[in-house]
Amino acid sequence: MTTSEYNRSVMEYSDGVFRFILKQLKDSERARDIVQDTWEKLWLNRDAVDIQKVKSWVYTTAYHRMIDVIRVEKRMIPKDEMPDYRTTEGQPSTDLNKWLHQALDLLPEIQKTVVLLRDYEGYSYQEIGEICELNESQVKVYIYRARLAMQKYLVSIETVI
Repeated sequence: MTTSEYNRSVMEYSDGVFRFILKQLKDSERARDIVQDTWEKLWLNRDAVDIQKVKSWVYTTAYHRMIDVIRVEKRMIPKDEMPDYRTTEGQPSTDLNKWLHQALDLLPEIQKTVVLLRDYEGYSYQEIGEICELNESQVKVYIYRARLAMQKYLVSIETVI
């Protein structure tokens, strides 16, 4: 990969990678750090990365870096101090976007990741499989289960309101 190809990749994919990580972490500073680490890693491995697969490589690397950050933080924060996203503020709301994000936050990490890649970023099942190191049928199963869980959560919220 040449310097100009690297720079073009940064321009094309930085925003998408940042959005993907930000949706999961909900912390723009940590998301920026992960994206920066990803681009640094690409620069250090530029000779080994094929320009045709750079997008997949960048998303995969950012995803794995995000998982590493989450694992380290889980060890550092006691479980009883973790915020409980399942509770609502106690006031009825019809803001669907808010409810969707709450439902998304309740999903296991892998389901949340595949849903974000599919529905927010528009990746194909095959591309998601490459990024998350899953086969295509596993991706489909995770997306199906995630959507069912989200639907169940949203229907239960609807009955409360």
